[in-house]
This record gives sequence, C-alpha cells and structure tokens, in this order.
Amino acid sequence: MDGAKVVVAGETVGEITGEGLCVLVGVTHDDTPEKAARMARKLWSVRVLEEERSCSDVNAPLLVISQFTLYGDARKGRRPTWNAAAPGPVAEPLVDEVVAQLRGLGAHVETGRFGADMRVSLTNHGPFTVLLDV
Repeated sequence: MDGAKVVVAGETVGEITGEGLCVLVGVTHDDTPEKAARMARKLWSVRVLEEERSCSDVNAPLLVISQFTLYGDARKGRRPTWNAAAPGPVAEPLVDEVVAQLRGLGAHVETGRFGADMRVSLTNHGPFTVLLDV
C-alpha cells in the first residue's frame, strides 16, 4: 500500500504514507481482549509487504479503522443485517485494545474515529487485500 487516510467532517483524523497497512477492524460478539492482542501481533508480523516483509521488519505504519459493516449479512433479502456485529459499547474498547497492543509492540498507529461518518481513501498497491481472523 502506498498510503491511506480517514477524514471526518472535512478533517483528516488519521493518515499514513508509503508502505504500511490500512486495517479495517470488525468486532463480533465472541471477541475478547485476548483476541485483540493476538490480532495486533498478527498485524505487526504478517509478511504481506514488499519482498515478504512485515510492518515490524520495516517499521511500517498502520491505519486502524473500526468497520462494523464487515459483519453485514446480505444472504437473505435485499438489505443486510448487522446482527453479527458487536454493539458499540463492546466493540469500541476492543478496537482500542488492538491499537494499544500494536503501539505496545512499537508500531506507529494512526486511527479513524469510532462511530463517526468516516471517509476512507487508500492507494492499494496490487491491489492486495487479506482477511485476517484470530
């Protein structure tokens, strides 16, 4: 990836440039702080950057954005349901935990704003997208 940013009400609240990861984090009902810590370790060490390197190998930044719609289910009817997504009071602390754990590992982390109407833009090199589940 060559860069990503998230804008809320015309203000850039998080931005990374160059090589790094734009991470959309969805939280479901059975997620825990322990899973958040495992996810942070996986994000920091997964070898998906140029020459099979990880963010930890090259000190690449991460932009972490909460994204409850990852748990949308549109298999029936024409409108998705969001029943699999954890409610805000459960999800927000877990997204914050992913960020805190990444920072504890030494990562430079930018974020979106939980629950806000965010505009996310990225230059996806490749394009390359991976779904990580722990």
